[in-house]
Amino acid sequence: MRFLEAQLPIPARIDGFVYKKAPVWGRSVVVEAFLDPLCPDSRDSWPPLKQAISYYSSARVAVVAHPFPLPYHSNAFTACRSLHIANKLNASSTFPLLELFFKYQEKYYNAPTYRLSRASITGDFANLAATVVGENSLPALKSGFNDSQTDNAARISFKYGCSRGVTGTPFFFVNGMPLQDSGEPLDYKKWRSILNQLLGNKTVEGENV
Repeated sequence: MRFLEAQLPIPARIDGFVYKKAPVWGRSVVVEAFLDPLCPDSRDSWPPLKQAISYYSSARVAVVAHPFPLPYHSNAFTACRSLHIANKLNASSTFPLLELFFKYQEKYYNAPTYRLSRASITGDFANLAATVVGENSLPALKSGFNDSQTDNAARISFKYGCSRGVTGTPFFFVNGMPLQDSGEPLDYKKWRSILNQLLGNKTVEGENV
């Protein structure tokens, strides 16, 4: 009996959003963070990671955020799609929008949106995104939810996480290796300890001391 192997879709560019456009390959340590915009643990994990990487120059530590919508968060896929729409219109707005989702995520949990239509939720997400993408971008943000490319990009993000063995959020890889503590927020000291071990605890020009 022969088993058919299904090829996962290969994206035109590698999945993920690079924080502050840091160089991802070369000599830098690469932290990959799989985050659900509507996950409380993802929300709590971002500030200490952001604080830790701000200590180092972008030439030494790069962060790539992968949106990973958990199926039991009803609006997570739409939120992840919003990130792709915003990134397409204004790449510098992606992380500010992610942080807005973290700030207001309780509004979009399952129970508060139980009686809301999909159109109402996407409209709310578009209005939220417009505050960081630009007020004139609202029509483009709304139409982005009818764009098959953004739908496909969000699907690929989820499938990419599955292909890496991601089962929950937050989930972290450092230089391609999964962290044992993935699935729960890591504090600032833990991140500094991990990164210092890889960087030899040495500073370079542009880093905080």
